[in-house]
Amino acid sequence: MAGERKFVTENIRRVLLKEYFMKEVKRAGFGGIDIQRTPMGTRVTLLTERPGLVIGRRGSTIKMLTEAVEFKFKFDKPQIEVIEVKNPNLNAQIMAEKLAAALERGWHFRRAGHSTVRRIMGAKARGCQIIISGKLTGNRHRMEKFKEGHIKFCGDPKIKWMEEGFSVAKLKAGVIGVKVQIMHPNARLPDEVSVIKPSALAAQVEPEAKPSEPADVPAEKPVEDVKPEKTEKKGKRAEKKAAKAEKKKADAKEKVEEKPAPAVKEPKPAEEPKAAPTEEPKPKAEEKPKEGD
Repeated sequence: MAGERKFVTENIRRVLLKEYFMKEVKRAGFGGIDIQRTPMGTRVTLLTERPGLVIGRRGSTIKMLTEAVEFKFKFDKPQIEVIEVKNPNLNAQIMAEKLAAALERGWHFRRAGHSTVRRIMGAKARGCQIIISGKLTGNRHRMEKFKEGHIKFCGDPKIKWMEEGFSVAKLKAGVIGVKVQIMHPNARLPDEVSVIKPSALAAQVEPEAKPSEPADVPAEKPVEDVKPEKTEKKGKRAEKKAAKAEKKKADAKEKVEEKPAPAVKEPKPAEEPKAAPTEEPKPKAEEKPKEGD
């Protein structure tokens, strides 16, 4: 039971802090609050329509709010971060406060309800619903609803895509409650399915025909007539490939023939060794007869 009490007291403290900010930051357009506990302390994120009014001159207003969060609500080391709402017409809490302010200024509830619906749908919301309850026209309490577009009341789409805001208008006849529900423009419902178109490359490649459901063969032709057509196509392809290969070979031969053969230098004949000159024997001179003979 101690753990359960701790969770209950923590949630009560957060609700009281939210009501405090709704009252203090009403002029700046209170859009919601988010509380996160971190090791460095407590981070409080405040959504407003005009963050300049929350910060104040030289940060005086935000210092006051930080002290109130720390001492009055007992949060450890609070750090307040102010964020501006980009599109106030899609924030349920801001629109609920604006509708309540319009009722307090004297607008008729139907006129205020329809104008708020048109304003929300003009911001490209998927859907919205406004519930105004209280003493609207007589002494008895009743409720009026203004609805347009898609609205989810339960399940994951409501938790994920629906945003709810609540405010109170104080009139002479009594208190009037204002509840605004908005479905975001980027909401995707479960029944919405997107079909991805095939790419150009996938469209060029023809899918292979299944044996049970042939894609290229008409229903009138039997399966036996299809087989010879396929064999004829294969034979033609083989002939084309063979002709191309022969053509390539012939071209290669012509190129080889056209190229001149490199000149081969003939080896010079070896010179025969010259024979040594032979001296011929000189003829002997005839001997002259001696004078005595």
